[in-house]
Amino acid sequence: MAVYSLLFSSLLIQLKGLSDSDKEALKLLIKAAKIMDEIFCLQVWYSNPSLRDWLEQNADESQLNKLKWMYYLINKSPWSCLDENESFLTTADSAVKILSEATKPVAGWKGIKYRTAFPTSKPPGANFYPPDMDKMEFELWKKSLPEDKRKEAIGFFNVIKRKSEAMLDKSLSQSTPSSTSDTHDLYVVPYSEEYSSFLLRAADLLDKAGDLTNSSSLKKFLHSKAEAFLSNEYYDSDIAWMELDSKLDITIGPYETYEDALFGYKATFEAFIGIKDDEATAQLKLFGDNLQVLEKNLPMDDIYKSGDVIAAPIRVIQLVYNSGDVKGPQTIAFNLPNDERIVKDRGTSMVILKNVSDAKFKLILQPIADVCIAKEQRELVDFESFFTHTICHECCHGIGPHTITLPNGQKSTVRLLQELHSSLEEAKADIVGLWAINFLINKDFFPKTLVKSMYVSFLAGCFRSVRFGLEEAHGKGQALQFNYLFDKGAFVLHPDGTFSVDFDKVEGVVETLSREILTLQAQGDKRAAQTLLSKYCLMTQPLKCALEKLERIQVPVDIAPDFPIADQILLNNL
Repeated sequence: MAVYSLLFSSLLIQLKGLSDSDKEALKLLIKAAKIMDEIFCLQVWYSNPSLRDWLEQNADESQLNKLKWMYYLINKSPWSCLDENESFLTTADSAVKILSEATKPVAGWKGIKYRTAFPTSKPPGANFYPPDMDKMEFELWKKSLPEDKRKEAIGFFNVIKRKSEAMLDKSLSQSTPSSTSDTHDLYVVPYSEEYSSFLLRAADLLDKAGDLTNSSSLKKFLHSKAEAFLSNEYYDSDIAWMELDSKLDITIGPYETYEDALFGYKATFEAFIGIKDDEATAQLKLFGDNLQVLEKNLPMDDIYKSGDVIAAPIRVIQLVYNSGDVKGPQTIAFNLPNDERIVKDRGTSMVILKNVSDAKFKLILQPIADVCIAKEQRELVDFESFFTHTICHECCHGIGPHTITLPNGQKSTVRLLQELHSSLEEAKADIVGLWAINFLINKDFFPKTLVKSMYVSFLAGCFRSVRFGLEEAHGKGQALQFNYLFDKGAFVLHPDGTFSVDFDKVEGVVETLSREILTLQAQGDKRAAQTLLSKYCLMTQPLKCALEKLERIQVPVDIAPDFPIADQILLNNL
C-alpha cells in the first residue's frame, strides 16, 4: 500500500476559510470520530481491543513488530482484508491480558498474565452474534418471535447475545430477560446499551459541536445524531444527514453492513469528516436530477420499476479525516443511508471524496493501465471517465430494486439475499453505472467521446478493485463483472498479456448483465444469485495474468491515507 498524505494546498485554503467557531466544532468532530474507531474495533471481534493495545505497546521492540502494528492499523484486525481475510499474525502475537483480581487477597500479588488467542479464520458474524451461533439457530429463534420482534432481530442497530451467558455476568444488562424459561437462548441488545460508554462520550462531543457551528443544517444533524446515539432511533438523524448543506461535512454513526458476513444485517460505526467542494458539487447536479429517468429506462421488466425515485443530493468533499469501518481499501464515494424505509420515502444522498479519488487515479489506476491495457487503448484511460463512473456507481445504488414483492405476494427487501446482498449490490451499482452513463451519452448529457474512455477506464478499474480480495464485497462484485464480460467477449486478452475492450460487443453485454442482476434482486432469488456468483466470482486465469504483472512492478493495491491536518487541528496549530 502507498501511504498518501491527504494534505493538499486547496484543502488548506478551504480550512482557512472556516469561521473560528466552525474550526472549534471541527476539533470536537475529529474527537468524536476517533470514538468510532473504538466501537468498530470491538464490533470486529470481542478481543480485538486487547490485541490492538498489545500490538501498539510492543511496536517499538523490533522492525517486524512495527510492521505488524502498521498492517494491523490498515486492517483493524489480525485478518488481512486484501488476502481473503487470512491471518497475518501468529498465535505468538495474541494479546497478553492481566487478571488482577483474586478470589482471596494475596499480599504482593500482581495478577496472572494470559493470552487471548484469535481464531485463524475470521468469524463471519464478527462480534454481532455469539461466536458459537450458526445460521440455523438464528433462523429458528427468529421464526419463534412475533412480527415486531422479528424485525428487531434483523435490524441494523443491535447485537444478538445469549441469555445463558448474560445470566453468568455479574452486571446483567437491562435487556437481559429475567428468566431463561424460553426455549431459545438468544436475545437482542440495542447499540445504545451495548456501546453506551462510547456513545455517551460521542453524543456529548456532537452536542457541543452543534452548539458551536453557525450552520443551521449542521447544527440540526449533530444534535439529532447525538440523540440517536442515546435512543438507538436513527431515522430522524439520517434524514437530517441527507439535508445537510454546510461547508463542514460529516458522516458519523452505524451505516454499512459488510462486516456481518453471516447475514449482512448489522451496521458498523464509521466517520468521514470533510470540507465541501462547492464548485465540484454544483457540477454534479445532473446525476441526481435524472434518477427517475434512469429508473424508468432500466434494463428490467417494468413491473419491477419504481415510479417515485427521488433525486439524490450529491456532495463533493475534500476528506480531512476518517475512522471506524474504513479498513483496507479506501472508499472514494458512498451512498447512504441503507435503511430501506428512508430509501423508499426520501431516496439517498451521495458523498464523493475527491482528493481520495485523485490519489487513487494517479498512484494506482494509471500505473495499472500502463501495464494491463493494450497500447492502442491505453490513452483512453483518464480521470474524467474514472470519476464520472464513480459518481454514477453511487447514484445507481439509489435506483433498481429495494422494496420487493416475492412470488407469494410477501413484501420484503433486497436484503433478503442476506450474505450475497453486498457483493451483488456493488456489482449492480458498477455495471448499471456503465449502462447509465451510456444512456446519458445517448441523450446528449455527455459528449460521445466519453463512450470509449468510459469502458476502457472501467476495464483498468477491474484490476484495481479485484485486488481487494474475493472476500471483500467490492472485489467480489468486480470479479463477477470482469469474468462475465470476458466470457462474453467484451474484454479481450492479447498474447502480450494486455487487455482491450471490444467496442462492438461491450454495450450489449453490459446491458445483459445489468438485466440479470436487477431481475434476480427484484425477485429475491437467492438461488439464482448464488449460481451467478459461483460461476463468475473466481480468480480466473486472465485475472491471475493481470495481477501477476502488477505484482512484478509493485503497483500499490491501495492507498493508506494519513491525516496530518487532523493532527494539527487537534493541536490547535490551524
